[in-house]
Parts: sequence; structure tokens; C-alpha cells
Amino acid sequence: MTFWNLKETDIDRIALGVGILGTGGGGNPYLASLMAKAQLRQGREIKMVRPADLAPDSMVLALGGIGAPTVGIEKIEEGDEGVRLLHAMEKLIGRRIDAVMADEIGGGNGIAPMITAAKLGLPVVDADGMGRAFPEVQMTTFFINGQSTAPTALADASGNVVIVSQATSPEMLERLMRAGTVAMGCTAHMGTAPMSGDFVRRFGVPHTVSQSWRLGDTVLNARAKKTDPVAAVLEQEGGTLLLQGKVVDIGRKIEGGFVRGRLTVAGLGAFSGRSLEVDIQNEYLVARQEGRILSMVPDLICIMDSETGRPVSTEEQRYGLRVSVIAIPSPPLLRTELALASVGPRAFGYDFDFVPRGQPTIARPVEAYALENKA
Repeated sequence: MTFWNLKETDIDRIALGVGILGTGGGGNPYLASLMAKAQLRQGREIKMVRPADLAPDSMVLALGGIGAPTVGIEKIEEGDEGVRLLHAMEKLIGRRIDAVMADEIGGGNGIAPMITAAKLGLPVVDADGMGRAFPEVQMTTFFINGQSTAPTALADASGNVVIVSQATSPEMLERLMRAGTVAMGCTAHMGTAPMSGDFVRRFGVPHTVSQSWRLGDTVLNARAKKTDPVAAVLEQEGGTLLLQGKVVDIGRKIEGGFVRGRLTVAGLGAFSGRSLEVDIQNEYLVARQEGRILSMVPDLICIMDSETGRPVSTEEQRYGLRVSVIAIPSPPLLRTELALASVGPRAFGYDFDFVPRGQPTIARPVEAYALENKA
């Protein structure tokens, strides 16, 4: 099997990339990157594997955080939640887990499985179930395409583990998981039903860790060359610049285990005289200009610092920030009729249908896989 052994410099690049793909949510990538790098400094390994290299009958567990990002930035994970959750899952299914992966690549959740994997000596699959971040449990390409709703587990920093042995639908599973998360303090670690390697190969969004690495590398290279990092990201991802300006209003509240609110950016420079409103439910969902919708879920609305290219999450937004609001085309797996029923604008309560912006690019694995194989 071909692996990509991560170094600390890789984690730095991935942290930038998952922040961009997080569309404002998915948990804080900086905190997750510190925990991942701590594992490397203790002599452990983080080994990535391509989905195509998974054995068809291998057993893969998707892990990640669930809850309100504004809580997660202060209520830091203890670090062994994923380990406790994985061991509970192995006991339930009566066999070992062969690999872990992210349910969503966006934000800290794109890094979270690496911490558990390093502690247990397991590989991490270079794929996820969203190609971005979404606020609700059922909004993955896995559940959309028939992943079982059980067993699913929650674990918190205090040592509690909750198992759902049966749920009548992915939507009902979301309600059960959300209630458990609220009881755990509005943030927890979640593992969904283990999946076969064949299922992950067919329905995972491939090479999104590689995509994150390339996004981070693009930003760092632009900074080093003193060129525009936002423009470099747009060129790489086939994205669109919606507006550059200053944050002039931000309203947030924690409601039902989510962060909900609205952000307003007033245009500067070439965008002077214009403004953009962005709806928030953990992530940035819909961008409007004078009532006209410019971008919507499942396409990615990302907000970056205009000078440094650093992604700015919903919990970090504040008055006066100079930001660039961009749109990136969503992966093909999110644009099917079946997927849009779960992740399109109507799934979030909007009274309009999805209008795509741009053509998606297909992520490819980083060259490090081939180099590792030769070594």
C-alpha cells in the first residue's frame, strides 16, 4: 500500500487548506493542527492512504467534531475522545477498524482523525464525505448514498460515550446526535457507522486532504512571492471573487446546538459602493448583494483575509476585518439531484433551487504518495 507520511510542514499547509474548505465552520484548524503536530513530536506517525488503495472489505470509521464552533474554540477537546469512541465501536461491531477518515474535510474536522490515527497506529483516508463543511450530521455523501445510521457514537472530554444503536433515518440521527451534543456542552466528538473500503471508494469525495495541502501551499507560496494569495486560490480552484471589503456587521447566536447569524461586508476599492450579506449556520450558506443571490450551498462560500489569505471562520468574524468573499464550485457528488435534496438550499429552509457557480475541479493525490512509494 502507498502511504504519504505527514510532516509538521504538511500539517501547516493542510490547516490553511481545511480552513478555506471549512466555509466558516468545521471547528478551529489551528487548535487541531497543534494537537496533530504534538503527536509527531512524540514520535508517532500520521500516514495518509488514497481511497483507491483501500481493500474493498476494509472497515473505515469516519470521525469528527460536532457542535457550535463558537463553543469549540474555548471548550478544547481533551484529545482521547476519538480513541474511546473507536474502541467502543470496535466492541459493538466485533472487529477491528482498519482506517479512519474525516466526515467533513472543512475546518478542524479535516485534521481531527489524524490525532486518533496517530495514537492508534492507523492510516487516514485521503477523502471525506463533503468536500467542505456542513452543519448537520446527515449532510454527507455517505448518508446521501445509503450509509447505515447505526451504530453511531458520541464522546466528550469528560469520558462520556453515547451509542445510538438504531435511528430511523439520517435526519432522526441528526436530532439524536444534536441533543446529545447539547447535553455534553454543545461540543463533542462523533463517529458514524463504519463503512467498507469499497463504499468509501465509491461515495467519498476523493483526495480532499491533498486538496487542502495544495490550497495551503498555494497561500504560502503567494505570501513568499508577495503576490495576491486570494487570486492564487481562485485560479487553482476555479473560484469567483464575490467582494472585497470590510466587515461592518456581524450577528451570531447559539441556537439548538448551532451558531446562526448574518454577516455584512461593505465593499472597498473596486467594490466600493456595494455590500454583501452572508447567512450563517455554523458555515456560510448564502451570499446576497442587494437581494440578488450570488452564491449558495452546496457551493463553497469562503471568507479570507484579503492581505494574508488566511481563512476567517464564523467565530472569528468581527467589525473592521478586511476580507475577500469568494465562491468555489462544489464537488460533483454534491450536485446530483439526490444530494441536493439533503444539501441544497431547500434543505436549509430557503425557498429557491440551487444554481451552480462554475465547474468543479477534481482533486488529485499529492506527489508525495509516489515519492514515498519509491523510497
